[in-house]
Amino acid sequence: MSHTKPLTVSSAILGVSLSVASTFSLAQNAERPELSGVWSNASRTSLTRPRGIENLVVSADEADQIVANMSIAGISPENVEAGPAIDPETGAPPAGGQDFGLRGYNLFWTDPGSTLALVKGDFRTSLIVNPENGQIPRLENPKVNVQGSGFGARYLTGVGDTSGPEAIPIAERCLIGFGNTAGPGMMGTLYNSTYQFVQTEDYVLIDVEMVHDARIIPTFDSAEEARANHRPAVLKPWLGDSTGWYEDGTLIVETININPLQMSQSSIPISPTGKITERFSRYSDTEIIYQFTVDDSNLYSQPWTAELSYHATDGRLYEYACHEGNYAMPGILAGARRQEAETKAGR
Repeated sequence: MSHTKPLTVSSAILGVSLSVASTFSLAQNAERPELSGVWSNASRTSLTRPRGIENLVVSADEADQIVANMSIAGISPENVEAGPAIDPETGAPPAGGQDFGLRGYNLFWTDPGSTLALVKGDFRTSLIVNPENGQIPRLENPKVNVQGSGFGARYLTGVGDTSGPEAIPIAERCLIGFGNTAGPGMMGTLYNSTYQFVQTEDYVLIDVEMVHDARIIPTFDSAEEARANHRPAVLKPWLGDSTGWYEDGTLIVETININPLQMSQSSIPISPTGKITERFSRYSDTEIIYQFTVDDSNLYSQPWTAELSYHATDGRLYEYACHEGNYAMPGILAGARRQEAETKAGR
């Protein structure tokens, strides 16, 4: 399959309706699933299974109970139940209050979904389906070091490395979305869990609402041809080097050479020799089944697989005007330099 013609993303998007086609049929194309449309993967299910929960699938009543006991971004279940702690009309919270400097959001800004992940009609307690315990099979002694950024602690405390721009996590710099929303290994997060899929003869575009990331995946006639068309290993782009092919009604996407800085701040790290394989298939008029398998013997004792669904939505993608990189980062660095000067002066 030829890829000599450049893809014009704007024209591709304009050529696709924002609504999911209602004429979809499972028998429409046995080899190539129809993926174009606007979808959401919002849910309250995390990558790994919570402590004390053994089963992957639970009843609707059990799912409601699990959600009722969940916190959201450090906000306790009691406060979640009570609703937003701040009226946006009343101004900033008082200094020392629970919403002042203790977390990045109050409930007014969160929209992670209201249910556990619903996959093929079943409520799931973890995205991980293999291993069966729903946990990441990390090696006790990894063969390589993938240094994490400590972003979670920074989010809760505001304390972090402020030595220079490069020390600020990539999500705070608005370089790519946080929470692995664009993947590879695409998962929902606190809000903006909407995606538009645009499918052409030679490409699949995935437009991610969070930080307007866009994955442009060339597709080929076979796995062998797709792998032969990976870019040189010296190129390590954001979101990795992805190529795809269709097989038995599934779009399969293989990603390698993900930017090391992205991997150091990801919930799904892989080493330079690891790969992530994604599978997209239609389950119904309104549901895409999405799996990703992480294969990296340097970090994990076995390949592991997560599964979730994208559900059709009548909504639309909105602009994500991420200005932290424009305003917050200069403020953080300026404040740190001021603090250092005052410390040096003995104040």
